[in-house]
Amino acid sequence: MFLLCKVLTKHSYVKTEIKKRFFYEKATVVCVKSINPPDLSEVVKMKRHESFSLFNRKHLERAHILIRILMGMPDVESFFAACVYARDRLNTHLFVYAVSVAVYHRNDTKNVVLPSNVQVLPHLYVNNKVFAPLKEELGVIPEKFRNPVENTNGPTASDLDIEHRVAYWREDLGLNLHHWHWHLVYPFGFTEADLPVVNKDRRGELFYYMHQQIVARYNFERLSNQLARVRRLNDFKEPIMEGYYPKLHNMATGRDWPSRQPFSFWRDLNREKSTDEVIIDVLQVHRWRDVIMNAISDQRLLKNDGTYVSLNSEQGIDYLGNIIEASILSVNFNRYGDLHNSGHMMMGYIHDPDYRYLEDVGVMGDNSTAMRDPAFYLWHAYIDDIFVAHKELLAPYTQAELNFDGITVQEITVKVDNGRDNEFSTYFEQHTIDINKGLDYLPRGSSPILISHLQHAPFTFNIQVNNSGAERNGTVRIFMAPREDERNEDFVFRHQRRLFIELDRFVVTLKNGSNLIKQPSKFSSVTIPFEQIFSADERQNNKTNYCKCGWPDYLLIPKGNAEGLPADLFVMVSDAQKDFEPGKYLPTVTGEKECKPAPEYCGLRGEKYPDKRAMGYPFDRLPRAGVSKLEQFLTPNMFVQKVDIKFDSKAKANSLKV
Repeated sequence: MFLLCKVLTKHSYVKTEIKKRFFYEKATVVCVKSINPPDLSEVVKMKRHESFSLFNRKHLERAHILIRILMGMPDVESFFAACVYARDRLNTHLFVYAVSVAVYHRNDTKNVVLPSNVQVLPHLYVNNKVFAPLKEELGVIPEKFRNPVENTNGPTASDLDIEHRVAYWREDLGLNLHHWHWHLVYPFGFTEADLPVVNKDRRGELFYYMHQQIVARYNFERLSNQLARVRRLNDFKEPIMEGYYPKLHNMATGRDWPSRQPFSFWRDLNREKSTDEVIIDVLQVHRWRDVIMNAISDQRLLKNDGTYVSLNSEQGIDYLGNIIEASILSVNFNRYGDLHNSGHMMMGYIHDPDYRYLEDVGVMGDNSTAMRDPAFYLWHAYIDDIFVAHKELLAPYTQAELNFDGITVQEITVKVDNGRDNEFSTYFEQHTIDINKGLDYLPRGSSPILISHLQHAPFTFNIQVNNSGAERNGTVRIFMAPREDERNEDFVFRHQRRLFIELDRFVVTLKNGSNLIKQPSKFSSVTIPFEQIFSADERQNNKTNYCKCGWPDYLLIPKGNAEGLPADLFVMVSDAQKDFEPGKYLPTVTGEKECKPAPEYCGLRGEKYPDKRAMGYPFDRLPRAGVSKLEQFLTPNMFVQKVDIKFDSKAKANSLKV
């Protein structure tokens, strides 16, 4: 427990708290620098014990006031003092978010590694049944004899609900931590003073691509479990057939997170009398949707100053992403509105739209919990369709734009450890993690819980490439998509292209003649390892907090099924000279203890996005005329290998603890 040994101002509340807290044993006294107290008068309007939502503009505005204060502190000591001053006065979740954003973006704190958010705010991730037995362990059992309490995945429904089949994926801790961390790296902003933390290279396009990949991966997971692809919320008047009961306890409010009954409808939100102050009409969301779709049809956006920007350009997708996400980078917020966030709010308050039952926001209203809810994917399938409407107006890639002269990909083989070639092996695995930082402030040692998650056997891509010209660099792009739809019929390419998930992207030097490229799965540029996600030990990843942003490596491969889910593994080698700035290639990882980046979904700190091609290339546009099957799409620098994904239902325990 940290205590102030020097009061920042003559404030009796702080002194009283210090006196009270001296009753705790083995407390650590920390001195902080004296500073003039920052003005938190607007931020404290959000009460300490209420739900914080990144999709609520009032909440975000207050969070960004604190972010600006913390970013403006002249040195680390002042920054830390401001954090200490604000901690006991502000909403816990707002405070954690704002401090995390500031730590990510200050130059003098970029090497400070924050603990995993599951350790700081475990109630956002861990089943509410865990806490009572865990507290019993803490109060009675000595630390060395404690057994981890199991956090059973997928406890939110019975098998009567078919959506329960994919609960293990939606409710995965690492998956939801990825979503939380992405929004720390890419905050919204409200004033020009926020631009240093908001305005990152191709941020709007990355919002599109990261969420597009989430929907594609979710569909892959659904097909693995005999479910149809997720339907989009195309009509705002239709019922939300999927219910959701999150089984989470909100420690901020002291209540359980609200549930959503099946067949609920969107209704106008009029919560003016509540502390969240949300007022949104369904008709307004309709209007924003229509204005955006009209702009896509016209292929241009109207800016605040009355001029237009073209969507029919390399930057078009970036402009579109910024207006849909509705960050400060939107070219005209008053015209194009707040579509994405308002959808989250509509879903989040669907159980109590006019505050008559005094209920708080549901899990769709919090970026830490939203991906648990089936409604997240209904909404983002619709958001993705808006982007697709834009992409389908762009000219298809020609064969010349896809080809890499002189390069022929001859073969790709997946070498699976202790398994069969071209057959991915998946199973469930268990780990023990410690959540003592967020559960108990007394010095009683570890608070271990046992989590279960999908895992795949390690594998290596073996790619045979022939170069008929001089030595040069190529970018290897590896994707995978399900081969068959819900009816067990082969996909047409027009639909399959939207289901390709990116598995890796890296640069190789191709000598003249035959080249054998070997790439282990642990080096995927999409993922970060388990320890990097959950560890709070700075020795594990001492480079930067960007290390905690990335797709969990254990979710790289979809679950598949017991028979072996058929899939198409696609590899393409493109011209690295056209893909990257001279000498600016994708970062490589060569050591086991390095901080592993995941630039595809998270970018690179302080640098341009490490690939000049459109995100999702070559599948982001409609195919050229005459292409109806994947095989017809191929050029010599591409290759497709038929693979299977086989799931072993027998769980394989793992002794790793973090």
